[in-house]
Amino acid sequence: MTDELTPETPDEDEQPIKQRKNGLYPGVSDELAENMKSGWADTELRGLEPIEQAPNAARRRAALSARFPGERLVIPAGRLKTRSNDTEYAFRAATEYVYLTGDQTDGSILVLEPTEDGHEATLYRLPRSNRENGEFWLSGMGELWVGRRHSLTEAEALLGIPCKDVRELAAALTEATGPVRAVRGHDAAIEAALTDKVTAERDEELRAYLSEARVIKDEFEIGELQKAVDSTVRGFEDVVKVLDKAEATSERYIEGTFFLRARVEGYDIGYGSICAAGPNATTLHWVRNDGRVRSGDLLLLDAGVETHSLYTADVTRTLPVNGRYTDLQRAIYDAVYEAQEAGIAAVKPGAAYRDFHDAAQRVLTEKLVEWGLVEGPVDRVLELGLQRRWTLHGTGHMLGLDVHDCAAARREAYVDGTLEPGMVLTVEPGLYFQADDLTVPEEYRGIGVRIEDDILVTEDGNRNLSAGLPRRSDEVEAWMAGLLGK
Repeated sequence: MTDELTPETPDEDEQPIKQRKNGLYPGVSDELAENMKSGWADTELRGLEPIEQAPNAARRRAALSARFPGERLVIPAGRLKTRSNDTEYAFRAATEYVYLTGDQTDGSILVLEPTEDGHEATLYRLPRSNRENGEFWLSGMGELWVGRRHSLTEAEALLGIPCKDVRELAAALTEATGPVRAVRGHDAAIEAALTDKVTAERDEELRAYLSEARVIKDEFEIGELQKAVDSTVRGFEDVVKVLDKAEATSERYIEGTFFLRARVEGYDIGYGSICAAGPNATTLHWVRNDGRVRSGDLLLLDAGVETHSLYTADVTRTLPVNGRYTDLQRAIYDAVYEAQEAGIAAVKPGAAYRDFHDAAQRVLTEKLVEWGLVEGPVDRVLELGLQRRWTLHGTGHMLGLDVHDCAAARREAYVDGTLEPGMVLTVEPGLYFQADDLTVPEEYRGIGVRIEDDILVTEDGNRNLSAGLPRRSDEVEAWMAGLLGK
């Protein structure tokens, strides 16, 4: 990685140059500063068409305007976060900002100014680098260092929103009057400018609204989620083909293999991939991915590709590393599959959101009682929640721009609500027998199984977006055999 331009210290015999340094940037001669101002081609892009989601984003802004009339609304994209010293993490724009603009530019802010008949939307962002003052090549954020960015005119054409220089915004917000709401946690400078104008309660109402607005997906969003799932299916196929290499190395080989697919076909992975082999599969969020991969063990792979528009898949399969389940592994896997089937069947318009969780939990509890791992009857176990020692987690969540989408929605609009067409959620029951759990027979210990699919609620039931990956144990074995040429 290259360092920024560091002016050299001139020797004694170069003193005349030292005395003629550019006033703004010590160590840079006037001649070089002047040279860098000119000789650059016009690269303005013309005839740009709006991005695909621009009309959808406009409708979302209109709905937001109607919900909060007469109030100034401020939605930041967020800023780069330091990873170490002078390097930053890869930027991922704030979900609320992406939802309302389709843009992903760091440091940008959407502002909806109240008018007599609604709001006027303005996108504040950095314009092209200034070559006159040297920012283009001497600033660490100049385009010579980080790449070309769209001009304000280009951004207007792509996004369908008037654009202004973001450097003007903080002062304007400081002087603004009237009620203001902002999405917090993404831009400290903007929050500082609004300190005396916003309240936590009012801002939380805005955040909750923007979460609830995403509960029902439009056709563009459903299409993007299907793209994410389709790429994820290919990523799972990639992993199966290299299981022998993972055995020779570690879970990291699996993680890297899936990541390659995500970066080639999408923007990134939607969340940290869980590549958990053997007893690591009993740790719900195992993201260290540094364990051994052994023939005879199970691999729990929970991973999702995030598309270029930032919609993510979230799929889990539990695969036999050598391609064949043992009898006990199959029994546990089939129990989870049966529970998932019951959960998916409960996903339909008009059903309570919790129905699919309850249906899956009942099946798993029946199996635990049948195996003698917990004393029945089943209703008693469910009432006391005793099955949770081995089922551990809820059976699903909303999916979209965030892997756990709509998380700030009010309970009545989400977990205590009713399923409607256009919702997309995961159904992901599991059974986990910890390696040190002395309440189960030794042969169960260290086995973890989860099966997860992405389910769209339709007018007449549901559609499994991830049906391209086999789920039934015999189908999984046949699929793996085909990929491995066995």
